[in-house]
Amino acid sequence: MAASNARPSAAANAAERELVVTRLVDAPRDMVYAAWTDPKRAMQWWAPESLTVAALDMDVRPGGKWRKCMRASDGKDYWRSGVYREVVAPERLVFTYASDDPRGEPGHETLVTVTFEERGAKTMMTLRQSGFESKPARDSHHGGWTGCIERLARYMTPTT
Repeated sequence: MAASNARPSAAANAAERELVVTRLVDAPRDMVYAAWTDPKRAMQWWAPESLTVAALDMDVRPGGKWRKCMRASDGKDYWRSGVYREVVAPERLVFTYASDDPRGEPGHETLVTVTFEERGAKTMMTLRQSGFESKPARDSHHGGWTGCIERLARYMTPTT
C-alpha cells in the first residue's frame, strides 16, 4: 500500500487552532456584557482560578487598548494586552489577545470574539479565540478561559 501524501485541509488546520468555550450564565445579557466591559467588574473574574487580577486598564471602543496583570500566589506577574476591534453592546466584543514579555512587548497575537445571546433571564456566552500557532498553544488556553468563565458565572450568580 502506498503512503498517502494527503495533508489536512486549510479548514481543518484553522479548526485545530481555534478554541471555543460556551457557557449559559445565570444573568441578563446587559449584566454579563457589563462584566466584560467595566474594569471594576472584570477585575473580579478575568483570570484563571489560581490567579488574581492585580491591574486592568480598558478602553472599550474600536481601536481602544486593554492591558491586564494577573498575579500568582508566589507574586509572579503575567501581563496580557490587546486592542478592541469591534464593540457592539450588548451583543459582541472582538479584541486581540497577546501575552506580553517582561519588557512589555506583545507576543503572538490571537483574536477573541465573545458573543452574548439572550436566553430569557440568562445569557448564552460563546468565546472563540483563533489564530493560535499550534494545537498545543490552543489547548494551553482552554483551562485558563474555562477557569475565567467559571469565575464569571459565580460572580454573576445572585446571592440569596
